[in-house]
Amino acid sequence: MLLNPLSVAAILGALLVFYLARCYSSPLWRIPGPALSKITSIALRWHEFGANRTLYIHSLHLKYGPVVRIAPNEVSYTSYEAVKEIYGSLGSGYDKHRFYNLFKVFGRRTMFSTLVKGDHAKRKRIIADRYANSNVVKPIALSGIEKRAEEFVRQCADAASRSVNVYVSSNLQARRNGGESCISNTDTVVPDHQVKLHSYACDCVTHHLFHPYGTNSLQKQEDTDMMEQVTTDDSLRNRLIQHHYPVFYQYFSKILDLFFDPRTTPLAKDFVVNATSKIDPAPFTLLSRLQDKRESGSSVNQMDAIDIAAECTDHMVAGIDTTGDSLCFLLWELSQPASLEIQRKLREEIRENPDASFDKLSYLDAVVQEGLRCYPAIPMSLPRVVPPGGKTVDGYFVSEGTIVSSQAYSVHRNNDAVFPNPDTFSPERWLSPTGEAERKRHMFAFAHGGRGCVGKHLALAEMKILLRGIYGRYSTVPDPSITPESMRSHDQIISARPYGQRCLLRFVSIANEEAV
Repeated sequence: MLLNPLSVAAILGALLVFYLARCYSSPLWRIPGPALSKITSIALRWHEFGANRTLYIHSLHLKYGPVVRIAPNEVSYTSYEAVKEIYGSLGSGYDKHRFYNLFKVFGRRTMFSTLVKGDHAKRKRIIADRYANSNVVKPIALSGIEKRAEEFVRQCADAASRSVNVYVSSNLQARRNGGESCISNTDTVVPDHQVKLHSYACDCVTHHLFHPYGTNSLQKQEDTDMMEQVTTDDSLRNRLIQHHYPVFYQYFSKILDLFFDPRTTPLAKDFVVNATSKIDPAPFTLLSRLQDKRESGSSVNQMDAIDIAAECTDHMVAGIDTTGDSLCFLLWELSQPASLEIQRKLREEIRENPDASFDKLSYLDAVVQEGLRCYPAIPMSLPRVVPPGGKTVDGYFVSEGTIVSSQAYSVHRNNDAVFPNPDTFSPERWLSPTGEAERKRHMFAFAHGGRGCVGKHLALAEMKILLRGIYGRYSTVPDPSITPESMRSHDQIISARPYGQRCLLRFVSIANEEAV
């Protein structure tokens, strides 16, 4: 017997009342945030699918403070106390959320995608020494970065007075324009001269992973194609559906793929499978370490060929996107009229200390630190799960299973006492001894605790060496066609890129400037 409409309405009404009662009786009800976020995730999902999650959450922190309930079962924090508790308590903080399942490679978990702290610690013990600063600065390791920085600067010099697109334009746009992206303010289409920061990042990270079997994407088209396939990936919506609605995705993924691009990087995977099959990689490389571990025959932490390929693929992809994106935003910032004095100070330090190591230049370090504060490689939330029994985080009790996170973009901007005028790019703040400890504590660009970014020292070396090469010889000026709107941060699944996916700069020779 079918229920009549009144009965159906009564049942639905009762279910709604029960749901609302659960929402408002949750231990999270006291936490500030929009009323809508107490009962539904719809606002958060809307901004996620619009590639605007980071800026949306930041706007909530500006309105509600350092603790915000952004969804019925999700809370965001910006204080150092919360960061320390979530990411640093008991050594490695809380376990990761299933969101990190999206980062499996070849169906295997990598160090980054492990959810449980113990599994991560086992893998890190194998890998970490290859990213220690002592290994990064070995002459053979460092020379690979320096060589690629020289090639990047040389190609910028070849542009003469033309603007250079230092970002990676989309494959579709490139195919339409015969392999180069274009700018057109009139009926005349002028190809961009491209010198891609992501090619530099790709060649540097693969040097550290596989030397002598790394890429040469600054010069070799085959390697450039592989790098572009990784960098121009547009699978955000597809992967969000896969994460939030796994059952729906399981049955309808083929249909969804017609409307939302799936994650496809076959060139990168083929390259890594081929590279990891090579023998006798250089001793400083990650591949050498992983192969030695496999050949030791130990059953403890054993990694087979697929595990090795998966781990290396994950490191390569992360090393391309994060360093490439951060360098792009930083070069754009340094090229602004307001940064002319910063360029002058940087050039002066570099030219007065021609023989100094890249890590002994204090103003260069300040520029990079400020760049990472304003434009962190991973600006977005890093979700963790509250352990059994619940926890008190920044003065609020959160029940077990709650998703908690901090995002570097807001941690670096919502602590005015530590970073005054947080929206102002000011390297000088890093030169003052006053407040130095607090600044370091609040720096979240490489995350925090035992699960922080293992590649920190490699990334810093790549950034500093390239900036030294550029600003020792050139000043940079933005092309008028590139606007603040086109350079605003546009979320990807965990990193961010310029909204317009182009960044045109002019490299002006200092020798020419001095001759005038």
